[in-house]
Amino acid sequence: MSLNKVNNLKSEEVLNLKKLSNDRKQRAYTILNRGKPELVNENTYLVPSSDGQHKYRVTHLDSYSCECQDFQQRCKENGMYCKHIQAIILFNKVKNKVELDDLDIHKEINKQVCPYCSSEKIFKRGNRKTKVGIKQVYCCKECKKRFVLEPIKYIKGNAKLVCLAMDCYFKGNSLRDIQDMFKQFYNLEISHETIRRWISRFTKIMDNYTKKLKPDVSNRWHTDEQNIKVGKEWVWSWNTIDRDTRFWLANNVTTNRKINDARQIFKQAKETAGEIPEDLELVTDGLHSYKKAIKKEFNTAKDRFNRTKKGNTMHIGNAGIKKKINNNMVERLHNEFREFDKVRRGFYSIETAQNNLNGMKLYHNFIKKNMALNGLIPFQKANIDLELNNNRWLSLLLRSLKDG
Repeated sequence: MSLNKVNNLKSEEVLNLKKLSNDRKQRAYTILNRGKPELVNENTYLVPSSDGQHKYRVTHLDSYSCECQDFQQRCKENGMYCKHIQAIILFNKVKNKVELDDLDIHKEINKQVCPYCSSEKIFKRGNRKTKVGIKQVYCCKECKKRFVLEPIKYIKGNAKLVCLAMDCYFKGNSLRDIQDMFKQFYNLEISHETIRRWISRFTKIMDNYTKKLKPDVSNRWHTDEQNIKVGKEWVWSWNTIDRDTRFWLANNVTTNRKINDARQIFKQAKETAGEIPEDLELVTDGLHSYKKAIKKEFNTAKDRFNRTKKGNTMHIGNAGIKKKINNNMVERLHNEFREFDKVRRGFYSIETAQNNLNGMKLYHNFIKKNMALNGLIPFQKANIDLELNNNRWLSLLLRSLKDG
């Protein structure tokens, strides 16, 4: 057989495969018109057949697979999807779209107000050219500031929805709980994966911005470590908190508790504080790594009477629950994270654990009111020059996007 005939046969096969794929896609629409697939678990669906008399199990782990004969005998070999898999792909695309069906909710969510002072007295004032097109610029009659509404770029949805999801998440709700809440109260079909991406993306933006803000801290810092689960392994979460302001200065996740691991938490605390307070006291437990790490990171020189010289850092080790100087403050911080971690049931990777800890630190320092501070938020007690409105998540997000 000549080479031209072979090429013609291959072209015909490709055309036939494309035609079959399109036919299966059309049948997938027919399946969805008859009813929705049933969710068995996070990775498995039951999809009805075209006649509605049978159901086929579709699984999605690393790739899609279906138990129907079409997939097992024909599609699997050619790297194609059967109509049942096509139906799941189409179903997930539709499910992930944000639809605002309730008119009143739509008005409330998209009400045009100033993002800085929440005034409704705004007016149009020119345009701004951006990567995604021309944006309408507004100006506020009250605070005189100019802005573009909906400053979250490249996202379908609304800033308030993102902030609501973040607030619920860091208060201990699971992603699927938040997904269900959106469906119940706002009639929104939002995938839990979409919510996870929102939280991950905008937590990083706000965390990067708040790292530039320097708190006015006291001269006593408390440091401790706790076990958290990553995959099937247990790792260490190190945390440092300031005594007077309850400001969470540093957090770090490591696989060991060696000297270099302990040094990392103190380096981060110094960077957050901006400068080391005079006569600083570092309170820790009796872990041997702390003693050497503190000597390397701080000036702990003593006089001939074994007293810490004025202005230097003093290490108070072996802090206990019943001792006058204890580490109960950081233990309460650990309990706060335990409540959050209990719903997660561990993390998939060290990076995921670190990102969630960063989010919790953000929530603790800038969002949550602290009863030990008479209802103040740690950043307020630490004299950080930052004005947040009643919706603190939204105010912080807007400021991070503007100044970050």
